[in-house]
Amino acid sequence: MGVILSIASIISAQQRGVTDTEILVGQPGPQTGPAAAWGAVARGSGLLFKIVNEEGGIHGRKFKYFIRDDAYQPAKTKAIAKEFVDQIGVFAVIGGVGTGTGMAVRDYLMENRVLWFGPVSGARNWIHPFQKYLFALYPFYDDEAYNLTDLLYSKMGFKKIAMFYQNDDFGKQGLDGVERYLKDKKIDLVAQVSAEVTDRDLSSHVLKLKESGAEAVIMLAMPVHAALILSETAKIGFKPQWATSNTLCDSALMMQITKGSWTGVVNSFFSELPDSDHPLMVKYRKWHKQLEPQERWGLFYYAGIGFAEPFVEGLRRTGRNLTTETLVRALESLKDFKGIGPPVNYSPTERQGGKHVFYGKVRPDGSIERLTDWIKITK
Repeated sequence: MGVILSIASIISAQQRGVTDTEILVGQPGPQTGPAAAWGAVARGSGLLFKIVNEEGGIHGRKFKYFIRDDAYQPAKTKAIAKEFVDQIGVFAVIGGVGTGTGMAVRDYLMENRVLWFGPVSGARNWIHPFQKYLFALYPFYDDEAYNLTDLLYSKMGFKKIAMFYQNDDFGKQGLDGVERYLKDKKIDLVAQVSAEVTDRDLSSHVLKLKESGAEAVIMLAMPVHAALILSETAKIGFKPQWATSNTLCDSALMMQITKGSWTGVVNSFFSELPDSDHPLMVKYRKWHKQLEPQERWGLFYYAGIGFAEPFVEGLRRTGRNLTTETLVRALESLKDFKGIGPPVNYSPTERQGGKHVFYGKVRPDGSIERLTDWIKITK
């Protein structure tokens, strides 16, 4: 037995980011800047790591967690990735909000064999081409948008649909999904209006949407753009049915920053609702009050828990002999793992873990009317 433990200690000593007592994990995220609302994700992951530590850790080790602010700027994400690898020596990277920011560091992390779990983005770029050390979780943006369009067209009866999107891979992949659905129905998108991350005057964008005669608008954008465009639509009396992805699912926050204009928006969701009686949600809310009472309990915040749960489960399955390779094999064994999000599945050839969402509609008080159960949107 002593020999086995000695061998495990030697292996751990050779593994970057793992000691006999600690696992070093990092997450970049926009704590400031135009996407700062999404920065709560990284802090939510931190809550889960604190909970695990309070409960005794994993196989004798506790998390040492590093959050760094990239302000939603790819250049800063690059600098953070180098710090994580060359200076801190993390074992793994968790989350990280943004497609552009993530793509700025994907190849660097893979070249250095840093396991990256759960980029907070539904871009196809994470798994195409296949990346051994990258485990994606969020469903594809184009599939999410495709199914949102189906909900609007087939279930809610809207025939004139427009798209407002961020002019990058995030927004463009969503646009692809909307156009793919409408092409199947042999109808046209009445308008496609894009915005740059730096845009702050969206008055002309709203006019284009209104002039198109759109009855419904699908939006893939940052929270700040969502607030700006709803403010502009209110000024000119344009009242389409708005629908958006999980990227704007924190309805209480969106009601606050849109001054109540978020009422009636249709959202897709990737984790349980804030007041859910799911046993894990009850547990996490209790720990939240004890460990992080200064944080608002909202969907962006506890999404960080959902993005880290399968990673933690993989660590538990790995055992004491923790290396990048043993964790890869453990994660590949996950079959219908269920935390507060959808069922998660990986394999030696599958790196897209999450393929389900559900839909809801925002009530005037900011709570959610759940419209569906979990629906598989990605094959």
